[in-house]
Amino acid sequence: MTTTIHTSIVIAASPLDIWTALTDFKHFEKWNPFIRSVTGPLSIGGKLKIHITPPGSKGMHFSPTIISLITGKRLQWLGTLGFKGLFDGAHLFDITDHGNGTCTFIQEETFSGILVPILKSQLRSTEEGFKLMNEQLKRIAEQVNK
Repeated sequence: MTTTIHTSIVIAASPLDIWTALTDFKHFEKWNPFIRSVTGPLSIGGKLKIHITPPGSKGMHFSPTIISLITGKRLQWLGTLGFKGLFDGAHLFDITDHGNGTCTFIQEETFSGILVPILKSQLRSTEEGFKLMNEQLKRIAEQVNK
């Protein structure tokens, strides 16, 4: 079974400004209410260490692997809980440039595995976390050129 959380927001900033804020992992703790910390190499195959705190949750740590990376456009990682097929998450950040000074920022995650039906109800707080992060990313990226 699979389920996907999809969120998007329009940001009045360049793809580079959005990308710079999104990949400035060392400052996440200062502005990001959902992904509290990220360490590791920003490269295909790079293993990250991530701490997330969905609203109303004590948070969790996981170590995904970067599977797609296009500077200024896309970052995607794949994480697993325990072993592959139990509860996997393919997380995507995507930036679409509208060519008019705005971009659409998409954050989505597709969950798959045998535990999805059991954990599906807990994913509502994850979606709220995505939305909170998107709003703060918008705030940070739009401040760059003010």
